Amino acid sequence: QLLVASFPILIIIAVFMFFMRQMQGGAGGRGGPMSFGKSKAKLLGEDQINTTFADVAGVEEAKQEVQELVEFLRDEIRRHRGFDKAVIGLSGGVDSSLVAFLAAEALGPEHVVGVRMPYRTSSDDSLQHAQLVADQLGIEVRTVDISDAVDGLVLAIGGDTTPTRRGNIMARMRMITLFDLSAALTALPVGTGNKTERLFGYFTWHADDSPPVIPIGDLFKSQVWQLARHMEVPDAIVDKPASADLIHGQTDESDLGISYPKADAILHRLLSGYRVDDIVELGFDAREVELVRGRLESTHWKRRLPTVAMVSRTAIGEYYLRPVDY
Repeated sequence: QLLVASFPILIIIAVFMFFMRQMQGGAGGRGGPMSFGKSKAKLLGEDQINTTFADVAGVEEAKQEVQELVEFLRDEIRRHRGFDKAVIGLSGGVDSSLVAFLAAEALGPEHVVGVRMPYRTSSDDSLQHAQLVADQLGIEVRTVDISDAVDGLVLAIGGDTTPTRRGNIMARMRMITLFDLSAALTALPVGTGNKTERLFGYFTWHADDSPPVIPIGDLFKSQVWQLARHMEVPDAIVDKPASADLIHGQTDESDLGISYPKADAILHRLLSGYRVDDIVELGFDAREVELVRGRLESTHWKRRLPTVAMVSRTAIGEYYLRPVDY
């Protein structure tokens, strides 16, 4: 009976896999980039990943990308969920800054609230750059110091922790703050994670991935930089090294072991169907290709909903599906 009930789903999976193989050049060919519609490959650039939008696709394509993301936010926040305001954690980094710019364009600056959530070791630049964004956009900004809350929890669970564990507590405390302010302000939390971080699993589970709407989640970090420049996010923010600012002196690229432009170029090809050997043949370092592939494959669990034991024919997310779930 279970096999019979599963048959329609197996058919859907088989058709999907056939379609993907066709788009990637067939079973025996060298996989190439997909080419349907206005793909992200066009905006990213096949061999010019670290260039500007104007160099890769032209200003008009950049404007179109902005308009699509703005309409996405209007659809998801106002039309689908019935909210009129958005609340965004402003870290002073390029990701949250770009999301704030997009939200202000989509909803109007008077309907966007930015929240600065420093810890006692946070960089002064983070606070200043977040304020710079708020001032340029004319959005409301609030500051909630999470130091006492984080230190109190660390003390409650024994007082002995590691920098990584403390950093995860900080990230989750910021999300608790954001969701509580969401209830107080009747404003939808908007996430700021990018595609590279998500594919690398470089985020705190049940923190950065928690907001229900993430407008830049399908943009590689290189694309975020490109679009931020197009939208005139302050140079001081776009030009500084990316950092989660959870540990003093931390940078994303030192944590990842590879620069974002290289990681994006490799990820782009892996997701487009290229084999590892093919990517190395294009001139990429074999060690870096394996590093990226390993992170991509070992962190898939962080990008999925919780695994539920299926004991009925109406399991949520397996058999109980709405059309938008396919």
